[in-house]
Amino acid sequence: MIQDGVMFVCFLLAFTAAVAVAEKKIGGKFFKYVPGIVLIYIGAALMKTFGLFSSSESVENTYSTVRGLLLPAMLMLMLLHCDLRKIIRLGPKMLLTFFAASISIIGGFTITYALLKGFYAADTWKAFSALSASWTGGSANMVILQGILDVPENIFGYALIMDTVNYSVWVMFLFWLVPLALKFNKWTKADTTYIDEVTVQLEAEEEKQEPIGFVELIGFLGLSLMVSVLATKIGEKLPELGAAVNATTWTIIIASVVGLVLAVTKIGKLPGSMEISKVMLYIVIGLIASHADFSQLFQAPVYILSGFMIMFFHGLIMVILAKAFKLDLFTMGVASLANIGGVASAPILAGSFNRMLIPVGILMAVLGSLLGTYYGILTSYILSAI
Repeated sequence: MIQDGVMFVCFLLAFTAAVAVAEKKIGGKFFKYVPGIVLIYIGAALMKTFGLFSSSESVENTYSTVRGLLLPAMLMLMLLHCDLRKIIRLGPKMLLTFFAASISIIGGFTITYALLKGFYAADTWKAFSALSASWTGGSANMVILQGILDVPENIFGYALIMDTVNYSVWVMFLFWLVPLALKFNKWTKADTTYIDEVTVQLEAEEEKQEPIGFVELIGFLGLSLMVSVLATKIGEKLPELGAAVNATTWTIIIASVVGLVLAVTKIGKLPGSMEISKVMLYIVIGLIASHADFSQLFQAPVYILSGFMIMFFHGLIMVILAKAFKLDLFTMGVASLANIGGVASAPILAGSFNRMLIPVGILMAVLGSLLGTYYGILTSYILSAI
């Protein structure tokens, strides 16, 4: 049993690195259906379940310190790719469709939770709020909500299972729809000329990616950690507003603002920030999982069913909107996956329609990474009141 905090973090880091290397080098069908981030969670949770990690003061203090330091730093680095000037250029139709997708997902969570509330474990509303942050922004937002709401690690595991199983099915469904785009657009009477105009504008501004160097890596590492520390100190001095707006929330908001401001400067154009933020994400997932166990895993089926219900309500609302406002399948599909899948999958779906549309998928997904945390907070207010 590991009782020393430093040993605890180093062991988790080594395990996380091993999974990341295996996912990159081995790949294959296994990692296609079980992403590395999920395998890290399952592995670390099993270590905790079988007693490898103790609950000593040293371990708990190290856990809180490292997680609290990495969360704001990770978010700030991710937002360096969020240039609001380019996002605005997507145009009102794409942006409004994206926001409609976000609201429909929150509506799906609300309806599903209200219908099945009696079947859930305690504090499930917190896990659903964290998951809504992921399905309106990405995994990083879910991790941030876990910290803000202090979601119990066991219940958080259900959210991660939903994030894997239900998300995978939804992605496959959206890709299956791509060949049906012409029929769908004919049914909705959509006009797709604006998509071509947006694509031309984005391609004209695309710049070649520079190679990542030592200076960029150490610069982003030092900058992000310093922003995290300062944001934490300031956040601790600001007042709490309700159950969701606390010192952690203020810290996240401050780090977000710094990231958005730096995104429109030369710093936002430097390579390396996304790579470092992904390293931080994997470490944080491992830390969270190290405090979980699978003692209530038998309840997972009701959560997976809930995930499909949420997807159903989301999809139904989107189809109704497409018919009412004559929206095309590309805009609907990418708006949905930019929320639920984020940067990892939205550009791929966009490229399956047309390779030149990949930048559109990237920008919509980046917008989700910006707003997902705040959508999760909104969901927490709604679900906690039910």
